[in-house]
Amino acid sequence: MPDVFVNYRTGDEESAATMIARELARRFGDERIFFASNSIEPGRRFPVELVRAVEECEALLAVIGPRWAEVRGADGRPALEAEQDWTRREIQTALDRGVLVIPVLVGKATRIDRSVLPDDLLELADCQYRRFDHRNAESDLTALGDTLARLLPELGAVDRDAHAARERTEAKSRKKSAKDARHTRMRTRDVEQRVRGIGILNGGLSGTFVNEPQGPVNTGGGHQYNAPHFEGDNTGVQFTAGDNSGTVHQRFERERRRSDDGR
Repeated sequence: MPDVFVNYRTGDEESAATMIARELARRFGDERIFFASNSIEPGRRFPVELVRAVEECEALLAVIGPRWAEVRGADGRPALEAEQDWTRREIQTALDRGVLVIPVLVGKATRIDRSVLPDDLLELADCQYRRFDHRNAESDLTALGDTLARLLPELGAVDRDAHAARERTEAKSRKKSAKDARHTRMRTRDVEQRVRGIGILNGGLSGTFVNEPQGPVNTGGGHQYNAPHFEGDNTGVQFTAGDNSGTVHQRFERERRRSDDGR
């Protein structure tokens, strides 16, 4: 069952109707777009097929160019005036059934003039239309397809362009996540490489190893007390290592000897 019926008049913008039908078929699938020259199989009775397709469709696109109301039939009169005119009958059937009818005005075609319409098509002039211009074919076809995908959920579910767009978005998101993960690994490695002087001694030794200390270091298990900084020959300065739970005693042998000599 087709979702969209493309209605047009021979002698008035058949090329535009062909482009519209072809693009919609590409986007939503051939079986969902009815276009008489492509959708009716050889040997089928076209009157029956046309009526069936109009009765089963969810939307009808009435492609209307500048000559739509002017094309004349075999009797020399405007074809639109003939009750058996197929373009007229297709639109009339869709309107009677309450099908969504969207006029597509092509090129220089202006808003539909009610005065040229037969009574059974007057409602067509009240239908909101879309425009199609060969100079803006790509954007106009995209806009028309987007409109149908939004108004007809069945089409939206099989919209190939929307599916492709989602895949591109997901691929972009995966690429960004991978890039962020690589960046995090690089930052972590960078930090590890910049940390110097701190490591864990393995083997029989345990404790903290400090490379090139810049100040006093307590290697015991107790509190650390920062000793004063001495300049000059500090021979004899004794630091007490081990469990420094109490006060750290510093003995200055040289000072003691000087005191003894001075007595």
